[in-house]
Amino acid sequence: MKQLQTDKNDAKGKQKVNLKKKFKPGKKQKGKQKSKSDKDSDESEDERGTVPLKETRISDEPIPKKSKWTNKQRVLVLCARGINHRDRHLMRDLRTLMPHHRAEPKMERWKTLSVVNEMSEMKHCNKVVLFEGRRKRDLYMWLANAGVGPSVKFLVENIHTMGEMKLTGNCLRGSRPLLSFSEDFTKQPHLVLIKELLVQIFGVPNHHPKSQPFIDRVITFTYLDNRIWYRHFQILSEDGGLTEIGPRFVMNPIKIFSGSFGGDPIWENADYQSPAKHRQMLRKAASEKYLQRTKKKVDQQVNTPKNTHKLIPHGDIFRDDVDKRAKVLLKQEQKQEKLQQEREKIEKRQKIMAERDAMRKLKLATAKKSASSKKLPTRKELARKREGDDRGAKKTFKGVKKGAKGAKDKKMANGK
Repeated sequence: MKQLQTDKNDAKGKQKVNLKKKFKPGKKQKGKQKSKSDKDSDESEDERGTVPLKETRISDEPIPKKSKWTNKQRVLVLCARGINHRDRHLMRDLRTLMPHHRAEPKMERWKTLSVVNEMSEMKHCNKVVLFEGRRKRDLYMWLANAGVGPSVKFLVENIHTMGEMKLTGNCLRGSRPLLSFSEDFTKQPHLVLIKELLVQIFGVPNHHPKSQPFIDRVITFTYLDNRIWYRHFQILSEDGGLTEIGPRFVMNPIKIFSGSFGGDPIWENADYQSPAKHRQMLRKAASEKYLQRTKKKVDQQVNTPKNTHKLIPHGDIFRDDVDKRAKVLLKQEQKQEKLQQEREKIEKRQKIMAERDAMRKLKLATAKKSASSKKLPTRKELARKREGDDRGAKKTFKGVKKGAKGAKDKKMANGK
């Protein structure tokens, strides 16, 4: 037992030696001296009424940077599956023109539009531009204030991308644009709301990290024919010289909703006509073209005047040689006389044939009447005739007997 205790003591002693090696006595003394001096200084300062110093100096702390980028607008630009190649190129052009955008892959068509709000939250975006295609022909665009609302639905028409136009204009990538609106955007309340959305979406924030501190382009929004026309120009000079860059498209507003991608409809366009219905009307008009042509032909034939000009019958006699014209007229008169005679003969024959037909019809009618008058007597009539014959025979028999008696009486008288 004693040996074991000695081993433990040796182990403890070794540990103490190791600790002494790690912490040198000189450093510890210095630290102790500093701590004592600090305590003495704190006590003296507390006595004087001064505030104690912090453990870290202000010069050692990182200097807080004042960010000039205060308007932190981020726009989520995405599309749903089923859009056309031209619509996809338009979306790409808008992304290049907006350095404050955030991209997102294509959204599935079976998903509801409320999913876009969740996407914008994940991307830390305030505004959303959604492109939605129908039948690979029609393009619809949604502009929305994510999460809060409102949201506007447009039908995009007359699309021309920058690749198609091949215009001469060019501008800095990421430069800030000037937004110009027509006077109509201040007159109607729904246009005021749309203007505010367009300013917040297409306006590049000042001091954005990806933007350039230059203004060398203009985006114009003009209201005409119940539609908003989008044009993009480059500023050439201070005098106002402009050249178009592209793209071009027209936005036809359909509805404004109170929420983002939903809610109650605030405003609705009464003049809006869906593109499917418009194409149906065009097909109907094309199918009715043939009927209209046939009707026109019939109307022309019915309504054309027979005698357009009143001409003198013998006015053409003195145009050419008189003998020739006289011979021609004589031949025409002879032909007309022959034709009249033939017509008269035909008319006579027709009259004779008509009279013969009438006589035949009369004969047939009389024969039918006579046949109907010579009908066979019925049983009742035969019975009546028999009864009448029997009565007449009885009367004659009685008369004969009476006559015979009278004759006998006469003969007897004569004999006497």
